[in-house]
Amino acid sequence: MRISTPKPFFFEAGKRAVLLLHGFTGNSSDVRMLGRFLEKNGYTSIAPHYKGHGVPPEELIATGPEDWWQDVVGAYQELKDKGYEEIAVAGLSLGGVFSLKVASEMPVKGVVTMCAPMTMKTTELMFEGVLGYAREYKKYEGKSQEVIDAEVEAIRQTPMQTLPELQQLIQDVRGIVDHVYAPLFVVQGRLDDVIDTNSANIIHDTAESTDKQIKWYEKSGHVITLDQEKEQLHEDILAFLNKLDWSE
Repeated sequence: MRISTPKPFFFEAGKRAVLLLHGFTGNSSDVRMLGRFLEKNGYTSIAPHYKGHGVPPEELIATGPEDWWQDVVGAYQELKDKGYEEIAVAGLSLGGVFSLKVASEMPVKGVVTMCAPMTMKTTELMFEGVLGYAREYKKYEGKSQEVIDAEVEAIRQTPMQTLPELQQLIQDVRGIVDHVYAPLFVVQGRLDDVIDTNSANIIHDTAESTDKQIKWYEKSGHVITLDQEKEQLHEDILAFLNKLDWSE
C-alpha cells in the first residue's frame, strides 16, 4: 500500500521569516497549521524534516542529534540563501531545544519554545517513545497487527545507539540558555505529561533576554500545536512576532 507521508514545507509570503522546528519522532505536520497561519499573516516559514523523521522507523534508529542539527542549520541557511535576512525561530519539544541552540549561535529576531525539555527521561523511556512511533507509522501504512507486532519487536532488538547523545544535547543546551539574548516567548502546556513542565521556568529564568515572557496553556498537553488551544497559541505567537524589531 502506497501512503502519503508528510513533507517538509517552505511557505513564502513576506520578508519576515520563521524557522519552524518539529519534535523528536515528529514531523512537519506538527507545525504545518502554524506555518499556514503565519503565511496568511505575511510571514514566510520553513519547516525541515530531521533525518529519519517522517519515514519508516527503521531509518530513525540509524540517526542521531548531529544529523538532526545539520538539518536545522541547513534550513536556516536555505532561508539566508533565498534572501531572507531577518529570521525568527520557533520549535516544539526537541525543536524548542534546537531553537535555543539556534538563538545562541546564529542571529535571530526572536525565539519561541513550545514544551521544550531541559531534563530528559531515561534512554529506556525514550526508546519506548520510538517504539510507539514505530507502531503508529506501521498502522498508518495499513499493516496487519501481526505484522506490526513482529516488525516492532525487531526494532526493539536493535537499540537506538544515539539516545544518550540526545540526552547530552539537552543537557548541553540547558548549559547555554544564558547565551540567549533575543526576545523570547516560552510556551508550555499545563497538561504536558511527556516532559518535566518546570523546564519552561528554567528556560524563562535562565535566558538573558531582556524581553521575555512565559505563558501556560491550561488545557493543552505536549503537542500543543495540535491541541485544543492551538488557535490561541497561533494568535499569541503572531502577537509576539509582530512586536519584534523587524526592519520592514
